[in-house]
Amino acid sequence: MSDELAKLINEFKKDRRLLSFDKAATKQAVILRLLKALDWDPFNIDEVYPEYSVGNKRVDYTLRHNGKNKVFIEVRKVNEDLENFQEQLLSCSFQEGVELAILTNGISWWFYLPSHVGSGEQRKFCTIEIYDQNSEDIINKFEEFLSKENVISGKALESAENLYKNKQKQYLIKETLLKAWEKIITEPDELLIELLAEMTEKLCGYKPDNEIVKEFLKKVGQEVIMVRPKKEMLSLVQSLSTQISPLSSDYTGKSIVAFTFKKTRYSVRSWKEMLIKITNLMLSAHRTQFDKVLNLRGRKRPYFTKNPNELRIPERINNTQIYVETNLSANSIVKLSKSIILLFGYKEEDLHIEIR
Repeated sequence: MSDELAKLINEFKKDRRLLSFDKAATKQAVILRLLKALDWDPFNIDEVYPEYSVGNKRVDYTLRHNGKNKVFIEVRKVNEDLENFQEQLLSCSFQEGVELAILTNGISWWFYLPSHVGSGEQRKFCTIEIYDQNSEDIINKFEEFLSKENVISGKALESAENLYKNKQKQYLIKETLLKAWEKIITEPDELLIELLAEMTEKLCGYKPDNEIVKEFLKKVGQEVIMVRPKKEMLSLVQSLSTQISPLSSDYTGKSIVAFTFKKTRYSVRSWKEMLIKITNLMLSAHRTQFDKVLNLRGRKRPYFTKNPNELRIPERINNTQIYVETNLSANSIVKLSKSIILLFGYKEEDLHIEIR
């Protein structure tokens, strides 16, 4: 299985046509071929059942064994925002008692444990990005969580649970570390006070009184070193987002022809091209302040980052170490574009979009 799967993954990584596939093409050219490489029989509805009904909804595929649903797979187009479909998939999975669920556009693969509590993001335990992750990691993840052998034996679910628990543990540790640090410096115990006093004595030859050390730690706790500027920037970004008026048009399914910014017209062939062009315009005009875009975030992840692994389909901005998320719907790109220009002091009406 590994040789066939490896060959298929390497083929996908070289084929940029995946970015232009509609849902039907993605199913035929990616999903079914991948399932076959993982030992599922796409021609046997007792194993791979299409358009499975759950009440008045449907799931694109259910992987079955002995008449029981093991995995639900929902497929979307590349230019659709997967986050908009995860709650429906998880609801259908929970309703049918399916323990593993996958949401994919053929390039991005999101793996969930539907029976766990929390938001869709919290129930997601693994992601695969065909273009961004290395082939070995992709192959290992597909085999571990989606191969017929592991799904039927229960090893896939067991591995998923272990990975989920580890992610939750790491998340809890990161969340608690800051609280622990704040507690230590605002409510210091005698050991910390003594250690700081002794180190001060070693450095300058004078040992401060305990009250002086306590006052110093209290002041540090109030300032929360290096955190205040970040909070102020996040508040600025949040205030900018509230300034964006609701979209006057629904751009879903529409093609962009051009956009005009500050009375200059730019012809573009796609929504992605508009986003990249606006980003580069801001870079040219505000190079020393351009890092501000790193504070623009969606509900779950950043729009700009220096770590491409944080994004689904990242694109590097010319002459920088910053990447922008391009796997966004037309409406999301319009909203993000407005957020970008507002961030650098322009007005929403400075941007006009032409569609057909």
